[in-house]
Amino acid sequence: MNKKTKIFVVVLAVTGGSLTFYFWNTPALNVMQTDSETATTTQKFDSRIDDQANVTVTVTPIQLSRNSDEWKFNVVMDTHSVELDQNMINIVVLIDDQGTRYSPLNWEGSSGGHHREGVLTFQGIVTSTKFIELKISGIGDVTRDFTWQLD
Repeated sequence: MNKKTKIFVVVLAVTGGSLTFYFWNTPALNVMQTDSETATTTQKFDSRIDDQANVTVTVTPIQLSRNSDEWKFNVVMDTHSVELDQNMINIVVLIDDQGTRYSPLNWEGSSGGHHREGVLTFQGIVTSTKFIELKISGIGDVTRDFTWQLD
């Protein structure tokens, strides 16, 4: 190998190593842009708690954006006396301010016991609704209502 070829190989190796190190340790630009865009359009929602019939149910919206195809809620249920084995798809409904009812698309979480947690997923609501209400019926034979105002 001649001297020019050796120099070329060394320069190529150093450049390749530098680029690899740079991209390996730098967050993807599109992720940073997406985070900054959603930070200005995403509203933070507080948890709502309902404590009736010996069962505490806490619901926290984790994804509610008019730009999102899906709306998601984290649901936590705790008790010492009631079996929490209800089919969440059948006992939950999301209602907008016009009275339109939306059934869950999916429940991803535990299926029973005295402590139960999971995520309810709904189709995203694209209309300009002012508030939403999540209604859960049949846990401890009561109806639980959780409401959030939307911007």
